[in-house]
Amino acid sequence: MQSFREYIVTNEAMTMATRMKMKAAFRKNKVKIAIGRKKAAKKLASPEKLKQRAQKQARNILINKLLKNRNKKELTYAQRQALEVQMAKKQGAVLKIAKKLLPAVKKADREKVKARRNDQSS
Repeated sequence: MQSFREYIVTNEAMTMATRMKMKAAFRKNKVKIAIGRKKAAKKLASPEKLKQRAQKQARNILINKLLKNRNKKELTYAQRQALEVQMAKKQGAVLKIAKKLLPAVKKADREKVKARRNDQSS
């Protein structure tokens, strides 16, 4: 079963109301999220999580190509929604790029965990 966030990313562009709800939810849970992030940094990521990271990097690569030299954060909510619609059409390209990025993502995860564990022991 997909989480709400995964459903939104894969099936539809976010509306302004959805964006605002996610913003409020994140703000409310930011302490819990930070604790979880700290714990997760010491563990190797699951294959699903690595695949997700590769897809996110691939999406960002395509977004940067579409936006050229503009920053996504500078876009209005309507422009971001339009961007999400464009990205939904490019899901095949995202998956193809993600597949190529996966070995590098795995290697980076192993190095990150190794560094965190070394920091912990010293």
